[in-house]
Amino acid sequence: METSVQNEKKRIPIISVKGIKKAFGDIQALKGVDFELQVGEVMGLLGPNGAGKTTLIRILTTLLKPDAGEATIAGFNVQKHPQSVRSVIGLAGQYATVDEELTGMENLLMIGHLSHLDKATTRNRAGEMLERFSLTEASSRIVKNYSGGMRRRLDVAASLLMRPLILFLDEPTTGLDLRSRTEMWNIIRQFKNDGTTVLLTTQYLEEADQLADTICILDNGEIVARGTSAELKKQIRGGVLHVTIADLSKLELAAKLVSSLNSQNPEVDAVLGLIKLSVTDGTISLVDAVRKLDENKIQIADIALQRPNLDDVFLTLTGHKTSEKKIEPPKKSSLLKKLAMGGRN
Repeated sequence: METSVQNEKKRIPIISVKGIKKAFGDIQALKGVDFELQVGEVMGLLGPNGAGKTTLIRILTTLLKPDAGEATIAGFNVQKHPQSVRSVIGLAGQYATVDEELTGMENLLMIGHLSHLDKATTRNRAGEMLERFSLTEASSRIVKNYSGGMRRRLDVAASLLMRPLILFLDEPTTGLDLRSRTEMWNIIRQFKNDGTTVLLTTQYLEEADQLADTICILDNGEIVARGTSAELKKQIRGGVLHVTIADLSKLELAAKLVSSLNSQNPEVDAVLGLIKLSVTDGTISLVDAVRKLDENKIQIADIALQRPNLDDVFLTLTGHKTSEKKIEPPKKSSLLKKLAMGGRN
């Protein structure tokens, strides 16, 4: 049975973010972000490109200073005690930053050396990481001959070499094929089972749904919703109306007619002829939609009122899809991000 002291420790957030703001010239990347993350949780920070996810990660990992607000990591203030923060975190960014001219093993040995681990400890941990990430057979191969999925796994292995309490994964499956993405998901699930605290940024709704205990939706530099996947989906009480029309030339008119049912902007797929409209108040029925379209002589190929998924939640809350591009300040990516996490034993 857990003691009250143990329960109290679980309630103390390992990550606390309060009022974090950051601007790049006229671009307001973050407009006052607040959240907490408990020990051993996996939190999904969900949002489209340019929402501010990477900017926030760079601030929390001491690579960028905020304009306002404060954040603590494992009790350490990020701005006042950056070295202490670096001693307890690991970071894997959007793109693998391993040295392509070295082997997999040499990459990990270099990280261990630059982080001041002794040779024996470095080699033992490197071997453990290579085995854990199914890279043992490829450990003596030059990294430039690795597949994209193998590079990502090696990148995460390097981030874990120092056995961090908290792991930051910034869109870890970007650019991966389905098989490699599934492998990465399994690895993240292992972190969760091991009790590692993970902050995961992603623009893949399914990824957040599959992996995260809690989800924060970040849009235009602000958190617009937070909760478990189930809690977020409940925000769309009536579900989502899906209408597919037969004549694509009438798609624009059909979208306007469907939108008039509740004055919300629908999502339109011009290729499939699909119109999706969030039904939050429960007042719209299939009959309403059929009647409206039939009055305007628009033939329906398919129509259904479906339960919402995270994609529907995001569309309802933000008015656009996670795949829509936004302007984001340029990001630097180099091996230095790994070295910044070093300097501890």
